[in-house]
Amino acid sequence: MPAVVEVESGGTARIECNFYIPGNGSYTYINWFYIDRNNRVRLCRIIGSEILEENVDYKRRLSVGEDNALSISRVTTQDARTFVCQVGAGSHGVGENRTELHVYKVPEAPEIAASLAGISVQSSNIPQIAHCVSKNGFPPPNITWHKNGEQLQPEEKMVKIPATLTRESSGLYTVSSTLFAHVTREDRNSLYHCTVHYWLRGQRHAVESRRVNVTVFYPAEHVKLQVMPSSALVKEGDDVKLVCEADGNPAPVFSFYKRGLEDSWQDLSSLADTNSGVLNLHDVKKSSSGLYRCQTLDLDDMRQLEKDVELVVNYIEGVHVKMEPSSPLQEGDSVRLSCDAHSPVALDYQWRDEKGRKVGEGNQLFLSNLTFETSSNFSCKVIAPSVPGLEQSKQVAVAVQGKPRIVAISSPLYVRQDEVVNLTCKAIAFPRPSVHWNVNGTAHEYVENQHIASNLTVRVNHDLLRAGAMCRVSNALGISEKHIQLLDQKTPESKGVIIVAIIVCILVVAVLGSVIYFLHKKGKIPCGRAGKQDITKPEARKDKIVVEVKSDKLSEEAGLLQGANGEKRPAADQSEKYIDLRN
Repeated sequence: MPAVVEVESGGTARIECNFYIPGNGSYTYINWFYIDRNNRVRLCRIIGSEILEENVDYKRRLSVGEDNALSISRVTTQDARTFVCQVGAGSHGVGENRTELHVYKVPEAPEIAASLAGISVQSSNIPQIAHCVSKNGFPPPNITWHKNGEQLQPEEKMVKIPATLTRESSGLYTVSSTLFAHVTREDRNSLYHCTVHYWLRGQRHAVESRRVNVTVFYPAEHVKLQVMPSSALVKEGDDVKLVCEADGNPAPVFSFYKRGLEDSWQDLSSLADTNSGVLNLHDVKKSSSGLYRCQTLDLDDMRQLEKDVELVVNYIEGVHVKMEPSSPLQEGDSVRLSCDAHSPVALDYQWRDEKGRKVGEGNQLFLSNLTFETSSNFSCKVIAPSVPGLEQSKQVAVAVQGKPRIVAISSPLYVRQDEVVNLTCKAIAFPRPSVHWNVNGTAHEYVENQHIASNLTVRVNHDLLRAGAMCRVSNALGISEKHIQLLDQKTPESKGVIIVAIIVCILVVAVLGSVIYFLHKKGKIPCGRAGKQDITKPEARKDKIVVEVKSDKLSEEAGLLQGANGEKRPAADQSEKYIDLRN
């Protein structure tokens, strides 16, 4: 018989009983017993192939094979006993042996639950880290604890691992274990798990739980204060965040201060989120520069930490443009523009006209031969290359003075009697001039930059057509005037008659030329040919001008021709043809 037979709970156990009887004799009986508290309890008796006296506890669960092996179905944990096979062979006596039946049940995977309250590194008692349970195992399993993959061992005043074993009504075991341990700041990232261990077929097996992390509370040791965004230099108008961070958990209470005069500190906590440690500064100015302080307070031990940071707000101020000479400028004069500004960083200067076009670089701009058309407004753009986006501009007016200059006038102008026309006069000057007309009408003025234009609506009469109109433009520096000449324009009817007559003449000449060219091509006008006929023939009809034309056509074609009087000619005369040119 095998010394040990292992079977999983709920399965079927097969216990062999092999024996030999001298002389190939047969057995008389086979008795199966199990040992209960050192006492034998008959399980069954086998005679022949029948099972007799079956034990009540094993009823309908026993069977014996042809090889006399005993099978027990639906094995439970109570079947984990020692079984004895006894064989009786009459005169050969009695023989027996025994087998230990081991019943096992793989325990369920362990379930772990971490402490939810969080653990303080300053706790005086050993805090609970996690609890682990594994159910329905047999024989009783055991549990071990691990931190970051390394097994923990009980350690006095540092690590405790109490365990509890419970036998369920099913005969299976539930094992639970609790881990108690002190923690440090480094344990905020530690991972814990438990492992259940059990034996199966002489080998040790293990099933691990999931990894868990516990919340660790610890005071702050360091604090950091920085300006955000940290990648760019701060300029006036920016929105800035001062972010204070501490390495404690939970985060401490944050307070913000700004150093003032005589080393006094202004409390800015009302402008900050004291829980997240962020101080928001909107639209910073030059006055926002200075030393800022973040102070933390740990409510557990009332410990304070602080950190300072210097905020530098870059700026451009005092942009000033100087014009030399500053006295009123006349056309043809020259002027020098100078631009200055103050900033803690290096500056570049650009000059632009009123249309935004770049006209120069550097802090000076020289303009020569000024005219009214010269841009009246120039701007000095001050740029800080090291601080992207930091720039300011200042405008200066370059006013060129002088008497008016008329630049456009509607002359000469073709008009008709009693027609209503618009007379236009456009001039440029500074100071702004006024426009006057020497004739009565309705005037409209409009101004564009330094140009002034006047439109005069007037009806044409004989005097206006004869004398024209005078536009007079004046300001405090002088007067300019120009004459508008009005010319009489012919009526459209007379022009139309002349044009029609010319067209008719052109058409008549074209038709006549085409007829002559056609006849010449057909040979009916023998110009320059020998034997040409006298243009005055026949004598009987000298009152008509005719041209004689020879023809070589057949006689039957001559019958189609008629004389000038419409009569048919004799056949002898049909070789000659006459074209009456008079009619």
